Amino acid sequence: MNRIALFASGSGTNAEKIFEYFENQTDVEISLVLTNNPDAGVIRRARKFSIPTLVFDRKSFYDTGKILNLLKNEGIDFIILAGFMMLIPDAMVKAYPNRMVNIHPALLPKFGGKGMYGHFVHEAVKEAQEIESGITIHFVNEHYDEGNIIFQAHCSITPADSPEDIARKVQVLEHKHYPEVIDSILQNLAD
Repeated sequence: MNRIALFASGSGTNAEKIFEYFENQTDVEISLVLTNNPDAGVIRRARKFSIPTLVFDRKSFYDTGKILNLLKNEGIDFIILAGFMMLIPDAMVKAYPNRMVNIHPALLPKFGGKGMYGHFVHEAVKEAQEIESGITIHFVNEHYDEGNIIFQAHCSITPADSPEDIARKVQVLEHKHYPEVIDSILQNLAD
């Protein structure tokens, strides 16, 4: 049984697609949802699936070993970031090498790094007059958006597309591919 923790800071649409995807699988359990935002929509979405949630603050994440100890005590095997806005502490990255993934709403290495999330990414893509965007699923390392790339999917952009249009196209790719790619990674870990 793979026990998974999911970290999110926002509305949780990707998280919900992941919950749905793994809901009836017997070898994977989304065991815990963690957030730094007490108002995050992901909390409500997790409750719909009876998944325990934990809200934590910056100090307990960075200045203590509390969160990492919790993950170890809960027997967490794998970590998913789904719209989580904080840089992962080095100790956690080291504890879960190639067992922690993130999704980025652009084609890395372009439009990544600190401050490049959500609408900021889509606005930058529009401003750069890109003809395509997409998603990047990658392993997490000690730097924002620099871990080894696992998977990318592309979508076309027209000059008429607004940042909101780009966001909608990218979200379709996120919802379709993120759960499937996670499943594939988990299957490879089991082999």
